[in-house]
Amino acid sequence: MLKHNDRGKLLDLESAARLIDDGTVLALGGNVLHRSPSAFARELARQGRKNIEVVKTAGAYDIDLLCAAGVIKAVSAGFVGYENEFGLCPNYRKQVEAGMIEAKEHACYTVITALRAASYGVSFLPINGLQGSDVPEARGLLKVKDPYAETSYVAIPAINPDWAVLHVHEADTAGNARIIGQAFEDVLMTRAAKNVIITSERIVDSSKFEKTPELVSIPGFLVHGVVHVPKGAAPASCPGQYGYDSQEIKKFLSLTSRNDLEEYLLKTAVRDRKGIGKK
Repeated sequence: MLKHNDRGKLLDLESAARLIDDGTVLALGGNVLHRSPSAFARELARQGRKNIEVVKTAGAYDIDLLCAAGVIKAVSAGFVGYENEFGLCPNYRKQVEAGMIEAKEHACYTVITALRAASYGVSFLPINGLQGSDVPEARGLLKVKDPYAETSYVAIPAINPDWAVLHVHEADTAGNARIIGQAFEDVLMTRAAKNVIITSERIVDSSKFEKTPELVSIPGFLVHGVVHVPKGAAPASCPGQYGYDSQEIKKFLSLTSRNDLEEYLLKTAVRDRKGIGKK
């Protein structure tokens, strides 16, 4: 059992979100409507963050909510949308069209390559496969000549986020974390980012990971803080725990004013902030 005085890196949600300064480059884990750090995104919105650049291969509710709250200045992503049931992200789309935020055009794989370059400690990585794509021209990407053959490749600049925030199934107070099922780009983000915050469905005793160390997705030495947030991905899914909540997503998408959004954030704060990390 976790001892109550064994806090380790355990933080409450409000304290963890206060670590994210205005102007931060922030990588968000998960993919579309699956295992996104939704509660953390809501807390950033409550605290009124500004000028955040979000990095993610494919975002949905988390990015759309941050756009609605005026948190985001730029998004580096391959796709932003709710997929089939809910369509595109209306707040993101409106703000891009109005010139309020910058859509830094990517393919999902170029986001992955940019994070991989950062994790390797190099300024770029070459890739093949963008033939016929408008992404190189849209992003002003340069080419590099292969020193071993008569060909050239597109050079993808590294993205080194200031923070990566991920939602996982379970973690201990030392920061070791386990993802059950698809990890998406979460593990890569922990290698590319300067700092890492974990939100977790459960806080478990470290002995559980000692018995099966091969199941630890993220080692604690990479993690700055851990937040206990049951249902922290909702209304997105947390595979094996709960599915995405269609009604909650529809409720969010029905909000029509800033007052509506503030009321929504106030109501969800009770659920988001009840973890055992709360002081």
